[in-house]
Amino acid sequence: MTPLKHRFGIDIDGTVTCPSTLLPHINKQYNINMTLADVTEYDFLSGFPYPVNRDEFQAWFKKNEPLMYEASELAENALQILQLWQPKYELYYISARGTNVLDITQNWFHAFDVPYDHIELIGSHDKISMAKKHQVEAFFEDKHDNAVEIAEQLNIPVILFNTPYNQRSVPTNVIRVNNWLEANQWISKNF
Repeated sequence: MTPLKHRFGIDIDGTVTCPSTLLPHINKQYNINMTLADVTEYDFLSGFPYPVNRDEFQAWFKKNEPLMYEASELAENALQILQLWQPKYELYYISARGTNVLDITQNWFHAFDVPYDHIELIGSHDKISMAKKHQVEAFFEDKHDNAVEIAEQLNIPVILFNTPYNQRSVPTNVIRVNNWLEANQWISKNF
């Protein structure tokens, strides 16, 4: 059954949250001064000034996930646009976060008054099956591979928020935007 309102699939980290929001935590832990411009792949290790053991980094990240997600900053204008959309569209958040941080994620949404109809934490970057299951008609993403795969396999528009780590080429139904205001302009014209 097709929903009465258009339904959007929305990534959380780097899309609703500021793409650089986790960097201060990483910089403090590793005593470095990495900026978002340093992160040229969807992998924080790509921005390190020296080699770091991936397993040790992953263990540290997993241990500190709750604290970092709890302290995440909203992307500029995300709240304003999502609140504007809430009466008109169904907002389904589909994130690679694991269910171990569901309470923290929901509390963060409530603390910042971010509107949502559904939050799905899948613990993986493979969002296609959830986007299909929930019949989303457009998707909002910051990870290049996700954006391309969703666009190609589901044949829906994917709004890709420009970052230094997602600059490879994209198909025509992946629409690059620099911010939530530009995303809103595109949605206003097309939905």
